[in-house]
This record gives sequence, C-alpha cells and structure tokens, in this order.
Amino acid sequence: MGAIIVAIIGIVIIWGGLALSITHAVKKSKEAN
Repeated sequence: MGAIIVAIIGIVIIWGGLALSITHAVKKSKEAN
C-alpha cells in the first residue's frame, strides 16, 4: 500500500507542476500580446 500511495503522490506532483508551467506560459503569452 505504501508504494502505491507514494506513486500517486508523485503523479499528483508531476501533473501539478505541468499545470503550473502551462498556466504560467499562457499568462506570459497573453501579457506579450
């Protein structure tokens, strides 16, 4: 069970980081326009 929880947390962190970088890039492109 522990390994599964660690894997889920890792996936959530990775997806959270992707979402943050995407929203940051979108905001930057909107500011540039």
